[in-house]
Order: sequence, then C-alpha cells, then structure tokens
Amino acid sequence: MDNRRLILLFIFLFSSYLLWNEWVKFNHPQPVVANGAPATSTAANGAVPTPSATLPAAAVPGATASNPAAPVAGQTVTVKTDLVNADISTLGGDLVQMTLRNYQGTTDKSQPFTLFGANHRYAAQTGLIGDNLPNHKSLFKLLPGPLDMGTGNELKVALEADTPDGVKVVKTYTFHRGTYLVDVGYDIVNGSTHPLNTHAYFQLLRDDKSPGGEPRMVNTYTGPAFYTESDKYHKVSFSDVDKGKAKLPQPGTDGWVAMVQHYFVSAWVPRDKTPREFFLRNVTPAQNGQPGTYAAGVIVPVSPVAPGAKTSIDVPLFAGPQIQSELEKVAPGLNLVVDYGWLTIIASPIFWALEWIHKAVGNWGWAIVVLTVLIKLIFFPLSAASYKSMAKMRQITPRLQHIKEHFADDRQRMNQEMMELYRKEKINPLGGCLPIVIQIPVFIALYWVLLGAVEMRNAPWIGWITDLSTADPYYVLPVIMMISMFIQTRLNPTPPDPMQAKMMMIMPMIFGVMFFFFPAGLVLYWVVNNILSIAQQWQITRMIGAASAAANDAKA
Repeated sequence: MDNRRLILLFIFLFSSYLLWNEWVKFNHPQPVVANGAPATSTAANGAVPTPSATLPAAAVPGATASNPAAPVAGQTVTVKTDLVNADISTLGGDLVQMTLRNYQGTTDKSQPFTLFGANHRYAAQTGLIGDNLPNHKSLFKLLPGPLDMGTGNELKVALEADTPDGVKVVKTYTFHRGTYLVDVGYDIVNGSTHPLNTHAYFQLLRDDKSPGGEPRMVNTYTGPAFYTESDKYHKVSFSDVDKGKAKLPQPGTDGWVAMVQHYFVSAWVPRDKTPREFFLRNVTPAQNGQPGTYAAGVIVPVSPVAPGAKTSIDVPLFAGPQIQSELEKVAPGLNLVVDYGWLTIIASPIFWALEWIHKAVGNWGWAIVVLTVLIKLIFFPLSAASYKSMAKMRQITPRLQHIKEHFADDRQRMNQEMMELYRKEKINPLGGCLPIVIQIPVFIALYWVLLGAVEMRNAPWIGWITDLSTADPYYVLPVIMMISMFIQTRLNPTPPDPMQAKMMMIMPMIFGVMFFFFPAGLVLYWVVNNILSIAQQWQITRMIGAASAAANDAKA
C-alpha cells in the first residue's frame, strides 16, 4: 500500500470514528459483573429498597417492609444559598428541584440552570427502612428556621416526622457556603419501649431522557454510575437495567453512586468506612411515549437505638457541575465522571495543561489556541518528518504514475520498480502516515477534553463566539476549517488513482458538514491546528523543492 492510500485510509478511519462516536451513542458500556452482587433491589415498583443480609445491624423481623399508606400531598419550600436555589418537599423531605445560580439555563440563558426538577423527573430521595418509619412517601413537618443563607456560612433546614410507636425522626439538610456538597442526615429519638434497628437509604430518582440542549450530532452519557476501590468507576446504562443485565458492586465500606449527565452530576457519597450496599431499579417502565424512571442509591445501616436513646446518621449529597478539582475533594474517583474512557491517561494531563493556560490568559478560547500551538510544537519533529515524506512523494508522483502505467499488466514487477524508486530516492512510503498515526490518540483525547469540560459551557471567546460549548451561530469557524482542509489537500501529493483523488477532495466537505454542528471550542482547535499544519507543510515543501532544484543545478 503506497503513502497516498495510507493517508486516505487514515482520513477515512478517523472520520468514521467521529461519525460512530458522535452520530451514534458512543457510550454503551458493558455491565460490570461483581461476583454475584445483586443487580437491583427486591423492593416492589416504587417501594422502599430492601437491604440484603450482607449488611450489619439487620433490621428486626418485619422491619424491612415499607409501611403502605394512602397517597398524601406535600408542600414545597425554597431554600436559597450562595450557589443554589433548592426546593424541598414536605412529602418525604425530598429535594425535588435545584437550580445552580452560577450557571445559565440551556434554552433560556436568562434563567439559572435546573439540575433537579420536574422537566426530567429528577430528585434526591431518602428514607428509613422499617414498619412505621418515615420514608420518601411519608409526610414531614417543616421546623421553624431560616431558609436563606444570607451572609452566613451554613444553613440548616430541618423537617420532622413522628411515628405511632413514639419514634421521632428529624431530617436535616445542611448547606455550606462555597460548595455544592450538602449534608443530608437523620436524628432519631427512640421514644418506644423496644429497641430500634433500621437502615437508611439514599437514592437518586431520574427519568432516562437526555438533558436538553445537547449538541447536535454529539451524544454523551446520561445515567447511573458507581465507584468502589475494588470495582473502580463504571457506568450502567438504563437499557441494561431493563434487560436485567445490570451488575452492581459488592457491599463494602467505600464507594459512591451517581447520576451522570453532560457537564453535571449528582452523587451520594457515604462517609468513609461506613458499610453500604448499592441498588438500582426501574421504578416506572416507559410506556405511552413517556420515559422510564429509575432509582440508583445506597443503603447504610443505622446504629441500634435503645428505648429512650437517640442516634444520627448522615450521607453527603453532591449536586453540581463536573469541575474536576472540586470533585477530587469530595470523594476518591468522583472526578472520573468526566469520562475520557481509555484515553484518560492522556486526556487528564491535557486538561491540566489547558486549565493552567487558562489561569494565565484568562479566556478559555485563547487557552485552546495556546494549547494547540504547544501540542503542535511538541509533535513538530513527527509532523516535519511526515511533511518531508509527503513533499518527496509529491516530487516523484509523475515517475510513480509512469511505472504504474508501464507495468499495469504486471503488478509484481510494478511493485518491485516502485520499491526500487523509493530506495533510490531514500523515501519511506510509510513515513508520511506513521507520524500522524502516533498523534491520533492525543488528538482524540483533546477532542474529548474539549467536549466534556463544563468550563467551556457559556464560555466566550471573541466577537460572535459567546459559548464555546455550542455550535458557531454563523458557521464562520466551520467554513474556515473547510477552506483550510482544501488547502491541505492541495499541498499533499495528488493520488494517481482518480477515485482516490476525488475522495481526497470530498473529505473536507464531509468534515465541514459535521463540524457545522460541533461545539465551537472543538472547531476552534481544528482550525488552529490546520492553519499551523498548512504553514509547516508549505515551509517544508518549499525547502525540499529548493534543495531539489539546487541539486539538479549542481548536476547540470
């Protein structure tokens, strides 16, 4: 296979990769088997989850059954902090809506972004497991106290529920200034005459709809994810739950459960060394055009409570943007929700470099430009070798064409003559492509970095580019990219095969059409990379041509 065919193959494969990953849902992870760990809770549809016998402090007989009751209506109260507005319902004490005040809405940028809410039937729910104990279906009473953090550093919102047995339960949300981490806990006073043994569950309820405002032709993962030290980070698709293929981590003393979507995440993160068991179930199957609803959560044991005694338990909830430096502080592995897949080892340092450049230049668009230049400089020797090889191939193209025409009926002789010409001219027919192939993982890793970084969301660059995470509104960058690709094609050796030549000219159009719908930050990277490549290739071609002309003059 000659150099031109390798170049064509590379372009075809890479474009196919982009089409496969961006036109089809690129993340359909295989379920992770956890040595027989239960896939879902055995609780009935919409009921309270049931712990298995693997957790300590098992409930007293009958205490694992939820207490059925007639549906009741709750009221909601709005809590305001420096970062979020949160609606808490007295029904279950659920966190039913949360807007992030520092992030603009997807469709209406005059409004803050809504993470939890009715648009996606997305909520954080908790409860105690046992007869007559309050759960996410029980009615609570809001206790007196402020609902606005104001200038304080902490805000506590408490709700109370009593049981017929005399057990008093207070559920408390503790919001902290400057963080999206919320402590959610229970204070339990056992006013009954018998010991109380129970478990608490903490779950994220969400439908299977992708978040609104997803970039066209770009599909990112939406769904539950789990992490433990033994099983590491893995995602479980909603479809795997429906098919009964979902496998969860074994019960242990570390790990977290999350609901992941593009740019944002919510996660229950139990305290370190706390025994826990994960669960995942389909709450409402999809039907009549309505999406299915799923609950992913964790069950933790509550310390036994003697009559007249009290105990408490809490599990932090993170609900906010996927800022990696903040996620690393919350829990081990939580930063992995910014998922680069098998390219994480390359993508992570690339993002670190991009973040460092941004601190210096103060603009994410210019940070992309500077990073592209640096990457180009790092790979300059490889690129130079590639362009030198292509320049030499361009010079001998007429001779190669003559060989192909002269030995058209004898392919073996034709190949021998071509290899002899390569040897004579000291040309490696693979020299133009191998350096490019080596760079492919870096290019793809940078692609996913720019696609997954929440920092790009609503980040302006210059003029008409006011949001690097959305498509160029006037398609200026995609048009420039198409033009740059046409120029690159003209600088490359012309394939002797007319069909190959046509394909080489069509590829810029294919890429251009795709990039019309890609986020502006991604297109900006490709435009800068192409411009630098054109300048480098033109200079090297000119130098090779001058050297060849000088050699011919010397021979004359």
